[in-house]
Amino acid sequence: MSTGKRTGGRSAVVVAQVRSAVEDLVRERGAERVTIPLIAERAGVNPTSIYRRWGDLPTMLNDIATYRLDPDRPLPDTGELRADLIAWAGEIVEHYAKPVNAALLRGGAASAGETESDCLRNRRAEAQVLAARATASFAADDLIELVIAPIIYRVIFLPWTLTPDLAQRCVDRLLAGRPVA
Repeated sequence: MSTGKRTGGRSAVVVAQVRSAVEDLVRERGAERVTIPLIAERAGVNPTSIYRRWGDLPTMLNDIATYRLDPDRPLPDTGELRADLIAWAGEIVEHYAKPVNAALLRGGAASAGETESDCLRNRRAEAQVLAARATASFAADDLIELVIAPIIYRVIFLPWTLTPDLAQRCVDRLLAGRPVA
């Protein structure tokens, strides 16, 4: 979790109920029409429980938008850079091809304002690990700009273009040193 709070027992149940409620409401209404009182009612919890844990709606949306792509999950490590990068990018494409995950990303990104969102921070950390493994001459920022940014652009503006081959095309262009079209 991005909040750094440890959950267990009743707290874990409340978090799961709230996440489920948020996902359902975003799917039904869109992120811009979701409120903490609506979430609390759907989750069967007191709004103060939500405010105590997350503080405000933008922080909660950002947290929920990023929790599924767990930053502690193992990254692909086949020993072949191209395959690892395609698997990594493919996981991100597949995740955000789901409309509710895309809506949560949009809500989380909007809530980040001028700060780096948890989603970007997590992808940057992953990119640093993958770039450090590489013997190629590219940096983590190259992975963000040439692989992740085109995917996220499509999630936000052109969701119908999130095709299964997008990850491979982005990685191939990165490795060939060409911009993503």
